[in-house]
Amino acid sequence: MHREAYFDNAKLLLIFLVVFGHIIQHLKSSIPLADVLYQWVYLFHMPAFVFVSGFFAKGSGKKSYIMKLVKRILLPYVIFQVFYTMYYFIIGKNGWDSSIVDPHWGLWFLVSLFCWHILLILFKRFPPIWGILATFMIGVGVGYLPFINETFSLSRTFVFFPFFLMGYWFTKEKLFRIQTKNWKAIGVITLVTLLMISFALPTIQAQWLFGSHPYVALDAPIYGGLIRFLLYIIAIIMTISVLTLIPRTRLSFTHLGEQTMYVYLLHGLFIQYIRQANLLQ
Repeated sequence: MHREAYFDNAKLLLIFLVVFGHIIQHLKSSIPLADVLYQWVYLFHMPAFVFVSGFFAKGSGKKSYIMKLVKRILLPYVIFQVFYTMYYFIIGKNGWDSSIVDPHWGLWFLVSLFCWHILLILFKRFPPIWGILATFMIGVGVGYLPFINETFSLSRTFVFFPFFLMGYWFTKEKLFRIQTKNWKAIGVITLVTLLMISFALPTIQAQWLFGSHPYVALDAPIYGGLIRFLLYIIAIIMTISVLTLIPRTRLSFTHLGEQTMYVYLLHGLFIQYIRQANLLQ
C-alpha cells in the first residue's frame, strides 16, 4: 500500500517532540529555557499525536475488529507493563511495583488508544459536530469527578478523546487544504507568539497539561473546567498550526516515521535510566 509521506513526516515530528519533552523534563527546575520549551511542547504535542492516531482509526464494531485491537494494543500493554516493572526494579526506580491497572509512565497511551477505538464505535454514529462537542464537554466535566484519575488511564482517555474523534472525521483533503502559504504563515506566527507568551507568563502547572488529574488535585475544584476549556482552545489552535507546516514530500528521513510506536514504547529505557542515574544535572 502506498504510504502518504505527509503522515510519516507528521508522526516523526510528533514522536521527536515526545522524546524531547521527556528529556528536558528533568531540566525544568534548573534551566528556565527548558521549562518554557517543556510547557510550549506539552500544550499541543499529545493532542496532535492523538489527532493523527484518530485519522487512521476504522471504527468498526465487529468482533474481529475488537479482537484485533486486543492483540495489537492491549497485549503489548501487558507485555511492556511487566517488562518495565522488571526494568524499574533493576535500575532501582521507585514505583516499580505498579499494578496492571496503573500504567507505567508512557504506557497510558496504549490503554487510552484501545479505549478511544471502543468509544469511536459509539461516537461515530453521531453527526461529527455534535459528537465532537459532546466529547469536549465530557473532557471538561470529568475533571470534576475525583475518582476519575490515572487508574486505567481513565482521565486521559476522556480528556484527549476529542482530538482522536476530530482526527477520525478529518480527511486528507481537509488537511491538505490548509497547506497554503497563508495558512503556513499564520501557523508560524501562532506558534512563535505562543512561545513568546510562554516566556512572558508564569509557568503552567505541568499536571494541567497531562490531563491525568481531577481538578481538586490541581487546587482548582471550581474553576478547573474553565482552565481546561482554555487549554483545549490553545491545543486546537496549535495542533492546526503544526499540521499546516508538515511537509508533504518524501524526505531522506521520512521512513523513520513508520517506526514511531517502537520509539514510543522503548525510549523509556533510556529516559528512565538517565533520570535514575542523574546524568542530566
